[in-house]
Amino acid sequence: MSDVLTPDLRLRAAPSPAPEMAPAEVEIPLGLLAEITHRCPLQCPYCSNPVALERPKAELTTAEWARVFGEAAALGVVQLHISGGEPLVRTDIADIVRAARGAGLYVNLITAAVGLTPEKADALAQAGVEHVQISVQDATSEGCNRITNYKNAFEKKMEAAKLVTDRGLPLTVNAVVHRQNLDHIEEMIVLAEALGAHRLEVAHTQYYGWAYQNRAALMPEPRQVEHATEAVRAARERLKGKLLIDYVVPDYYAKYPKPCMGGWGRQFLAVTPSGTVLPCHAAASIPGLVFDNVREKSLGWIWRRSDAFNRYRGKSWMREPCRTCPRAEEDFGGCRCQALLLTGDASNTDPVCSLSPQHAITRTLADGWSREAVPDFVYRRYQ
Repeated sequence: MSDVLTPDLRLRAAPSPAPEMAPAEVEIPLGLLAEITHRCPLQCPYCSNPVALERPKAELTTAEWARVFGEAAALGVVQLHISGGEPLVRTDIADIVRAARGAGLYVNLITAAVGLTPEKADALAQAGVEHVQISVQDATSEGCNRITNYKNAFEKKMEAAKLVTDRGLPLTVNAVVHRQNLDHIEEMIVLAEALGAHRLEVAHTQYYGWAYQNRAALMPEPRQVEHATEAVRAARERLKGKLLIDYVVPDYYAKYPKPCMGGWGRQFLAVTPSGTVLPCHAAASIPGLVFDNVREKSLGWIWRRSDAFNRYRGKSWMREPCRTCPRAEEDFGGCRCQALLLTGDASNTDPVCSLSPQHAITRTLADGWSREAVPDFVYRRYQ
C-alpha cells in the first residue's frame, strides 16, 4: 500500500500551526491514511493489511473519525486518504467523507469499487469526495476475477470507473503488479486510458504481511521487470500530458531503497480501524514499539511525543553505512519493516540498498522465488 498514497491532488496550503502542533524540529505531516475498516469482499493474495485483521466491533465510530479529522487538520494534514479493507462496506461512508470535508481536508477515496452503485456514487459526490482511486488487478475479466477471487470483479470495476468519471471526479487507476499479471502491463495502460483516468499507478507488490506468504506466486522474473520498465517508458512518452504514470522498480530489483512514506514520522501517519496510529501502515509488525491510540491520546501528541514516532526519526538511530551516507536524508535508510523481515533487526539498513552489507539477501530471494514453479494463491479471507 505505500505506493498508493501520492495521488496528483489539488493541494491546499497547510493551516496555521495550532497549539497541538509539533515542535520546530518535527516536520508537519501532509497525509493521513484512514483505514476505516479491514472488512473487504475481495481476497487479494497481496493484501497489504496485517495478517491479523481488526474486527468490526472495534472500529472507530463516525463521531470518533470526525474528531480525528479535526485533530489532523490542526496538526497540518492537508490530504486524507480513506481506505480499508474496503471503505464502501461502511454504511456511514458518506458521513465520514462529509466530516473530513468539514475539517477542511482534501478527500481521496481508495476503493476496490465492486460495491459502488449509482446511489453511493451520488452520495459520495454530494458529501464532497474530491478524488477516487480504483484498484484494477488485471486487464482482463478472467485475470482480475481470479486474482481477487471475486466473481465479476472486473465488470463491476469498469462500471464503477464510469460512475466516477460521469460525476466529474478525477480518477486514478491503481494496478498492483506481480508475476502473474506483469506481462499484461501494456494492456493495463490502455485500459486506464480508456477509462478516462488522469493517473495510473503501477504499484509493484510490497513483500510483507500477506504478500510475503504469497511471495513465490507473486515475485516477478527479471525479464518481466525489464519489459515492464521499458513499456512504461514508452507509454509515458506516448501519453505525455494525457495520462500521468507513476512507476518504480520493485524493491528486490532496485539499487537503492525508497524512502518509506517519505521517511519515518516525517510526512505521513496512518490510523487503523480501531484507532491505533502508525508511521506507516505496516509498522505494527515491528516488535518492541508501543503504538498509541486516538481513543487515549490526541493525534497531535502521538505525532509529536510518542516513542514509536520518534524511534526512527532523523539520523541518530542509523547504523553504518546509513549514518554517513550522502543519501541518508534522501531515502532515510529505506523501509524499517523490510529491514526487520529480511535481516531480523528494524534498525539495519534496508537490504534493498546496494550499499547494505546484507544486500545479497534480496537478490538471492528474488532469484530463488522467481525461478520456482508458480504455486496457487493463498487467498486473503476476512473471517
